[in-house]
Amino acid sequence: MENTEKERIKQGYLTYVLDKNRPPASVFKLTKRLNIPEETFYRYYPNFEAVDRELWADFGRQAREKAALEPVWQEYGAREKLLAFYYTLLEILKQNRSYALMALRRSMPNVPGITPRVLDDFRSEFIMFIESLLRDGRRTEEIAPRRFVQDSYPRLFWTQALFVLTFLAKDESLNFERTDAAVEKAVTLSFDLVGRNSFDSALDLTRFLLHKRR
Repeated sequence: MENTEKERIKQGYLTYVLDKNRPPASVFKLTKRLNIPEETFYRYYPNFEAVDRELWADFGRQAREKAALEPVWQEYGAREKLLAFYYTLLEILKQNRSYALMALRRSMPNVPGITPRVLDDFRSEFIMFIESLLRDGRRTEEIAPRRFVQDSYPRLFWTQALFVLTFLAKDESLNFERTDAAVEKAVTLSFDLVGRNSFDSALDLTRFLLHKRR
């Protein structure tokens, strides 16, 4: 019963924003529209910001779960899994375009790299997802082991996610086509940075030469 009530409030809030392109003026206005007591809302949420945080966490969760249902998911490397997540997330956000753009444009800070509160729960689950991809990538050698910097990789990928969402908020192309392209380029760059590259080859050669001299 409680989960049903909570879901009804969350979906009622989302539907209101999609209809009106703005949040309700007050909790009272929303609960009146839903024909429930105002106190029922406060049983689950302290304010609309908490509903926003949960909605964004839901979007991320739905994207991961839906992408993982693809038959080829288990054959994907870390790069392909991240791309599949982003493209699935964009499809979900397109279905909720009015809400997604309103929430992002309203909350994105002027200073790049700072996480808006609306994405706090989304971020926590995204970081866990990325850490799982990185572990798999190190096991398959898609990710280069770099002892002193690899702990910062999750922050690197979160910065990438913020870039994608900020780009989306400003994208005026048809069906977010420019965001699709930005995702591919951003993911390619990030995996070029964390994968084996010329720096690793040079380091291997240096280690070999130093070992040989001993």
